[in-house]
Amino acid sequence: MAKSSSPAKKAWRSLTWLGVLIVGLIALNAFGVFTQNGSWTPKLALDLEGGTQIILAPQLESGQTVTSDQLSEAVGIIRQRVDSSGVSESEINTQGGQNIVVSIPGTPDDATLERIKSSAKLEFRAVLVAGQPSGQTVGADGTATPAPEATVDPTLSTTPAVEPTDASDLNYVTPALQAEYDAFDCSKINTTNVAPANAPLITCESDDSVKYILGPVEVDGSTIADATSGQRTTQSGATTGEWAVNIVFNNDGTSKFADVTQRLFNLTGVQNQFAIVLDGHVISAPATQAAILDGKPQITGSFDQETSKALADQLKFGALPISFTVQSQDTISATLGSTQLLNGLIAGLIGLILVVIYSLAQYRLLGLVTVASLGVAAVITYLLITILSWREGYRLSLAGVAGLIVAIGITADSFIVYFERVRDELRDGRGLESSVEAGWKRAFRTIVASDVVNFLAAAVLFVLAVGNVRGFALTLGLTTIVDLLVVSLFTHPILQLIAKTKFFNEGHKLSGLDPRALGAVYRGRARFEPSASISPTKVSSSSKEAAKRQTIAERKASELVGTSTDRSTDGKDS
Repeated sequence: MAKSSSPAKKAWRSLTWLGVLIVGLIALNAFGVFTQNGSWTPKLALDLEGGTQIILAPQLESGQTVTSDQLSEAVGIIRQRVDSSGVSESEINTQGGQNIVVSIPGTPDDATLERIKSSAKLEFRAVLVAGQPSGQTVGADGTATPAPEATVDPTLSTTPAVEPTDASDLNYVTPALQAEYDAFDCSKINTTNVAPANAPLITCESDDSVKYILGPVEVDGSTIADATSGQRTTQSGATTGEWAVNIVFNNDGTSKFADVTQRLFNLTGVQNQFAIVLDGHVISAPATQAAILDGKPQITGSFDQETSKALADQLKFGALPISFTVQSQDTISATLGSTQLLNGLIAGLIGLILVVIYSLAQYRLLGLVTVASLGVAAVITYLLITILSWREGYRLSLAGVAGLIVAIGITADSFIVYFERVRDELRDGRGLESSVEAGWKRAFRTIVASDVVNFLAAAVLFVLAVGNVRGFALTLGLTTIVDLLVVSLFTHPILQLIAKTKFFNEGHKLSGLDPRALGAVYRGRARFEPSASISPTKVSSSSKEAAKRQTIAERKASELVGTSTDRSTDGKDS
């Protein structure tokens, strides 16, 4: 049988892994700083840095009004879209029962603005007619010149001569619709006035390169179960570099889309195409090369990483119930600012100093292990928050700072549990090295149970809450995980190493691990063997302390010992 590694070797192995972890986090953050616009400091939230306030006004036809239910639904969808890029600490509220106010930290890019205001109403329509957009004519040399404005004869028939049999039936193209199509100017398209789902639609590509007559809606965005973005891959698994949006339909959408693609596959010309219409514009009109039966089509077009993710988020969380336009966009100052941030950091520093003072007073030089452990936890937490800020858009708010302050107590509590378990083992008469190992086995279960409860509470709060409360929950959950890492990879290994030093092993008075200073030596089964050098007062105090630390089994054993002694005495008296 191979001999197990010594505690010292295990300790150095754990410290090595901890060092690798910290170096890895530093390297990852450095990669972001030098290559992907990262930073060595976390981004601040709206309450600490300020940002941009966007007021969205609903686009309504004459006589229409927006309802409170529509506004509430829109607020929820916009919040999901914004939060999908990370815990951005945004604020989204209604204003005057009419508008929606979105406050975002920093300066939003175009993709973020599009993610917020776009209604993201997705439709799949069959292509009936496709051709050169009006508003320009192209000469033989390829140059485009403006075309004269066309008019539509109001006497032309708007009713199909023959009732269409399906959405690809060209009988939908009435003389009036054909004339409207010929006169249609893509540069003047009004996406707020979209045709009904059961009627044809005249529209254009997003870049106005092609104009279409499309059949009625056959599949709409409400049947989308999920949407993600990513780069297209070939059948061999190679990446093409082209960004796309991958859609997953629910059962109803899968069935409808399968019927559509099976029909279009047998058609020719432009009628073989189906148009993917987003908010009235055609974003893609691919040819049907096969029937798609699994309900997992892919949208391609002029996407990059940001725009494909923005569209995927819009489709995933649903279309807004009404369309909105940006009424105003202003820069706002921090609601709390640097003074409150400084006050929060000072509060955290005071809490840290109090923990250090308590540790040194209670555990003498052993308390320095607590100080070092808190330092290691602080470094790991800071690096993780900075990386989350770069990768996931996390922003540190005052609520998040509060979560970090609370974490000081949680982390220090783990060390106290461990140290007290080691002291219990010393009272039991064990040597220091044995006490460190036995105390760790008993303490680790308690620490894990405590941290799991804290993490579950933080996770539930993160899922159910919104705004700044999510930032508090995130930092609380993150520091709980860091606590487990530090106590396992740093605190326990350090105690294993210092247990071999003469200063701690021989129980120096300043070590905090002097068995004589701890009072009585606890021998189990409610028996206490005081040291001869300890005063009776100290012996009595230590015996009471040890009695408080008895387990239920030990207390029952104590009662049995007492009962047996009483019976023996009674027998002798008789």
